[in-house]
Amino acid sequence: MTTSRFALPDVGEGLTEAEIVSWKVAPGDQVGVDQVIVEIETAKSLVELPSPYAGTVDALLVAEGDTVAVGTDIIAVASGTPEQLAAPLRTPAQAAAPNEVQVREPEEQTEERSGAVLVGYGVDARAKSRRSQRTASHGSQVPPKEAVAAPVKPPIRKLAKDLGVDLARVAPSGPSGEVTRDDVLRAKQQVSVFRNVETPEWPEDREERIPVKGVRKATAAAMVRSAFTAPHVSVFVDVDATRTMEYVRRLKASPDFANVKISPLLVMAKAVIWAVQRNPTVNSTWTDSEIVVHHYVNLGIAAATPRGLIVPNVKDAQSLSMRALAGSLEQLTITARDGRSTPADMADGTITITNLGSFGVDTGTPILNPGEVSIVALGTIRQKPWVVDGQVVPRYVTTVAASFDHRVVDGDVASRFVADLASVVEEPALLLD
Repeated sequence: MTTSRFALPDVGEGLTEAEIVSWKVAPGDQVGVDQVIVEIETAKSLVELPSPYAGTVDALLVAEGDTVAVGTDIIAVASGTPEQLAAPLRTPAQAAAPNEVQVREPEEQTEERSGAVLVGYGVDARAKSRRSQRTASHGSQVPPKEAVAAPVKPPIRKLAKDLGVDLARVAPSGPSGEVTRDDVLRAKQQVSVFRNVETPEWPEDREERIPVKGVRKATAAAMVRSAFTAPHVSVFVDVDATRTMEYVRRLKASPDFANVKISPLLVMAKAVIWAVQRNPTVNSTWTDSEIVVHHYVNLGIAAATPRGLIVPNVKDAQSLSMRALAGSLEQLTITARDGRSTPADMADGTITITNLGSFGVDTGTPILNPGEVSIVALGTIRQKPWVVDGQVVPRYVTTVAASFDHRVVDGDVASRFVADLASVVEEPALLLD
C-alpha cells in the first residue's frame, strides 16, 4: 500500500488560495479516479475538485472553512497495487455479499441557508443536502434511494407548502423522475423574491463577525475600484409597461414557450440588445490607451448570493432568439442559485442588467461591473395612475435607470440608449423583425 497526497491545484484562474467549503468524502471512504471529493470556493466561484487517485481516504488534511494556499496538501489517499486498483472498488460488506448493493445513506445538512438569488428570478428556499455515495457491486452508480422511496425531498415539500403549490399537480423534471425546486417555482409562476415566511428571533449573541473572504472579498475590491475609478453618471425614465406585461402573458400562454421561464426581465434583456445595436459605445471597455467597442453582447445578470454579488453572463446574446435567450437566462438562474457559476460564466461580460424590481424597489443608481461602461436597472412594475389622452387611468408603470462610465458614454448617447430601452418596454413589438 502506498499513500498519495493531493495538493490544492490552481483551477485555471491564476488564484493563489481557496477555501475548503465542504468535503464530499470522509476517512475510510473508497474513492475512484475523477470522483468529486471536495468543494472549494475561490475568489470567483464554487468549484468541485475530482480525485486524481483511486483508493481509500486516509486523512483529510484541511478542515472545512479553512483557507489554504495553492499547492497545499489537502487529502491523503491510500492505494494498493496496480492490480488492486484495476479491480472494482468494494467495501467489506460487498465482499461478504457480492450480489447485494451497498448503499451509504446521505448526510443531510442540518444547517439551513438561503440559496443564491438571481435578481429577477427569486430565491432558493433551502440549500441542497450533501451528496451521498452509492456504489454498486460492480462499481457502477445506482439510482438515488430518495428517487424510489420519496420522489420529493423535505426541502422541496416545505417550499411547495410555503408557496401554496399542490405537489400532485407539479410535473417532475428531475433525472430520476423526482420533483425539483424549479418545478415548484414554475408551478407558482412568480418572479418576485420569496419573502421569509417567519421572522427569526433576535440571536443571543449581541454581534456576529463574518470573515471577508472568497467571492465577497473579491467583489468588495472590484466595487470600490469601479466606484472610485470610473466617473459614474446615471439616467432615469418612468415608463408605461402595460404592453410589456401583456406581451409576457402572451408568451407564457404560447406553446412555443412551454417549459421556459418568462418574465419582464426577458423583455428588458432583448431591449438592451436592441438598444446596444443602435448605440454601440455603451457596450465598450475603457483602457488607458483606447476604447474597445464590442460588436457582440455578453449580457450579464446581477446575482446576489450569500457569498457576495456575482454577474454571470449569457455569451453572444445578440445571436439568440427570444426562446433561446429565455432558456439561457433560466439556466444561468439555476446555476447561480446553486452556487455553480464558473469563472468562465462570469468572464468577458460587456453590459449588465440588475433587476431591482424583484425586491419591490422602484429604482437605484447601480455601480458598473468592472470592465464595463454601462449597467441597466429595472425597477418594480406596478399599477399606478397614468395620464393617457388627457385621462388618468391605471397602468403598469416602471422606472428604467442606467449608469455609465462618463469617460466613454456622453450624455447624449446615454439618454438615447435609455430612451430606446423605454421605447421597447412601452411597445415590445419594436423587437419584432
